[in-house]
Amino acid sequence: MTVGRAGRAGAPPRPVPDLPEAARVTGDELLELYRLMTAVRHLDQAAIAWQRQGILPAYAPELGQEAAQVGSALAMDLSRDFIFPTYREMGVARAAGVDMVQYMATHLATWHGGLWDPTAAHVAPIQAVVGGSVLHAVGWAHGQTLQASSVALGAGPAARARDGLAVALTYFGDGASSQGDVHEAMNFAAVFKAPVVFFVQNNGWAISVPTERQVAGGSVAARGAGYGIPALQIDGNEAAAVLEAARRAVAHARAGRGPVIVEAMTYRRGPHATSDDPGRYRTLDEERTDGGADPIARLRERILAAGIADEATLDARDAKAAAEAEEVRTGVLSLGPRPGAEMFDLVFDEPTHELQRQKSQWREESEHA
Repeated sequence: MTVGRAGRAGAPPRPVPDLPEAARVTGDELLELYRLMTAVRHLDQAAIAWQRQGILPAYAPELGQEAAQVGSALAMDLSRDFIFPTYREMGVARAAGVDMVQYMATHLATWHGGLWDPTAAHVAPIQAVVGGSVLHAVGWAHGQTLQASSVALGAGPAARARDGLAVALTYFGDGASSQGDVHEAMNFAAVFKAPVVFFVQNNGWAISVPTERQVAGGSVAARGAGYGIPALQIDGNEAAAVLEAARRAVAHARAGRGPVIVEAMTYRRGPHATSDDPGRYRTLDEERTDGGADPIARLRERILAAGIADEATLDARDAKAAAEAEEVRTGVLSLGPRPGAEMFDLVFDEPTHELQRQKSQWREESEHA
């Protein structure tokens, strides 16, 4: 399964006939993909407006990457699996059921990583360090293999072992793939057969640097051969294809056969962040040409052509998504400031003397002010 971004062709990765096949996406699943992708689109566009209005200090848009994010997230069993996002995975969080007001609290700059409970949602806090979430995912996944080994020795519930391993899904971009952390993570995962899916959203740009200028060979998936990791390069703008590929990768990892790389060829249609001006390094014509067909428009056309739903049904979902975005805005505006002491209380489980001294000094200065 190899496909390049519209207008660009990536170097094909080594074939992976040993990956399990995935069940075809059903009509109901297509409708769920559409519902979630539409909700993400409205929230994403609203968040940009909120930043312009001064509600959010900053935001990283994901216009054009909705299919890659929602499709991959829906392949996970979040009763046991765990997702490790970057700062651009709002669509992943939404598909995983994270409360969007709590998610947006990160962009409100009142809480680092988000207000949701990662252990309950099985979605790790937002990771702003480029490539950092990849290391965390591999560490967590390796823990699952160690736990499975203890189960095999009679040290835990055998039912968990029979169902296969819990799987980590980690996200990063084509730019982050050039980080040394990613190399270390992939090598470690391959050596120890950690159950982790490396999901690369190749959106064409590492901020202002095009993929071809920083990914040797033009494909992140092709690097899998060097680690002995099976890899898929897919059309990241085709939601059903993403879901099927992610399911294959998760099934492979769950069976204890080690990691998989999935490279979703998509396109970042907007700026890298609200502080970025993409007009400095590409033209609008280039955006239109390289971006290809809109992933939501493609999915809508497929649903209508198959007779799964009619225009009125899909329009109603669009309206509901718009209403949801407004509800999130209201919730974000209602968030008050966090207690200042949290910046000291939540650093260590057992605060150091120096941290306690700083907290006392801060309290004295704050009360004096």
